[in-house]
Amino acid sequence: MPTALTRLVGVRHPVVQAGMGWVAGPRLVTAVAEAGGLGVLGSATMTPPQLRAAVREVRSRTDRPFGVNLRADAGDAAERVEIMVAEGVRVASFALAPSRALIARLKDAGIVVIPSVGARRHAEKVVAWGADAVLVQGGEGGGHTGGVATTVLLPQVVDAVGVPVVAAGGFHDGRGLVAALAYGACGVAMGTRFLLTADSTVPAAVKAAYLAATVRDVTVTTKVDGLPHRMLRTPFVDGLERAGRAATALRALRHAAAFRELSGAGRLRLLRDGLALRRARDLTWSQVLLAASTPVLLRAAMVDGRTDLGVMAAGQVAGVIDDLPSCAELIERIMAEAQAALRGLGLHEGL
Repeated sequence: MPTALTRLVGVRHPVVQAGMGWVAGPRLVTAVAEAGGLGVLGSATMTPPQLRAAVREVRSRTDRPFGVNLRADAGDAAERVEIMVAEGVRVASFALAPSRALIARLKDAGIVVIPSVGARRHAEKVVAWGADAVLVQGGEGGGHTGGVATTVLLPQVVDAVGVPVVAAGGFHDGRGLVAALAYGACGVAMGTRFLLTADSTVPAAVKAAYLAATVRDVTVTTKVDGLPHRMLRTPFVDGLERAGRAATALRALRHAAAFRELSGAGRLRLLRDGLALRRARDLTWSQVLLAASTPVLLRAAMVDGRTDLGVMAAGQVAGVIDDLPSCAELIERIMAEAQAALRGLGLHEGL
């Protein structure tokens, strides 16, 4: 199913795997790439040497295109960009709008730049700075999310920009892909759906918790890092909701120390990252401190399997997913469902 996305990045199918921290490692990215989609490494939870090693591992396993997701507000973003340039990565995606300078450096190296946006004005800004495409995430998406549904936000952005638009937030099957195409998108990006595959390295107990969830078990809380964060509702998350300010501050300090140990970052770098995060998201210093909780709490679940001590970012589609296919099986199924939906509409000859 050729679209503007497949032509832009060189993949067979208009399906993107979100660059999820602690989840989107070499194994998952390789499986998606080999299945014909665009796999994206989640580098936010990697050190620069780990990122280089991960890129090389994927490259050793597949010759198909893949990408790297970066935190535009990270103090070492420029260093990570240079790693991507040196290693010949095909696509750069960003969780926040990258600077004009970062976009220019990537484009000079022939790397396709696809920032994620949650508002029309953000899409217009990054396109004006040279972004090749944008990924639009509606409020149904997992992790940090906004309050506007994909069905409202997506057509707004499609109408506002003249570059390919990838839709995210609420997609998990071929019918959703066709719906996104009807809105003017050129493909879909999925996080939770790829997390729940046989190729994902997320522990079995965590996958079981996702599969057991209903649509009512997915909630949005600001108690993890002060920003709206969509995740599975668990007794641990309920406890975060009930915690007072003193307990929340103590937890944030403890997790900030744990994140410093995990990342190997010095105090100066953490301070620089905190300043950048505060400016990029207009946060208070209390929220900046809380932001250190996110990678630590996600790691507890996604790496250590501790559903009782960690959080599980989840799109609303978690409540309707009930199996763990391989990435190859999943993408093949999505494309078959999409073709069946198009035949039902009498439109399959037009693509």
